[in-house]
Amino acid sequence: MDEAEFQGIGDESSKDQYKVSAKKTLEEYKNLDAEDESLAKWKESLGLGADVLPLEYPGDKRKVVIQKIMLLVDSEPQPIVFDLTNEITIKELASKRYKVQEKSNYKLRIQFKVQHEIITGIRYVQYIKKAGIAIDKIDDHLGSYAPNTKKKPFYEVELPESEAPSGFLARGNYSAISKFIDDDNVNHLTLNWGVEITKR
Repeated sequence: MDEAEFQGIGDESSKDQYKVSAKKTLEEYKNLDAEDESLAKWKESLGLGADVLPLEYPGDKRKVVIQKIMLLVDSEPQPIVFDLTNEITIKELASKRYKVQEKSNYKLRIQFKVQHEIITGIRYVQYIKKAGIAIDKIDDHLGSYAPNTKKKPFYEVELPESEAPSGFLARGNYSAISKFIDDDNVNHLTLNWGVEITKR
């Protein structure tokens, strides 16, 4: 499956006649039926009743800020950390290959921040290629999140564990394209990175 085919996935659902109600801004949610006690508790459970953190930087229009991704491999004592706080780091990832031993168990831990408004239905979507051929695809739901507060300065989610392939044909370089997409089909980040499967 190439990227064009990947991006076409879900076109059927776009034909659905169901209309989603208009999104409210953070301030609109805060002021919504302020006298309603049950609604006030609901807003507090979303984190809307606490002090919301300032933007990542002044004028930052991003709604989801992916801060780092950690690749946890059981054969490695320390996680491999992708620092995504600047564009240079993100660009460098595309040319790097992190070594993972065959048959190792691994998983991703994602740290991110939400700002401006409540984000619903974030998904981590990734497809993997070897020698230019698409061989695997991941589509994991991360959930829905309110803007971060001083009590909850960031969110952290772990994806299900997987096993690295093994054998002569499985070893070598793999490239991945990862995206963070919400219910509105907004892609908050595209990340190009890769690993090298090595002999155990």
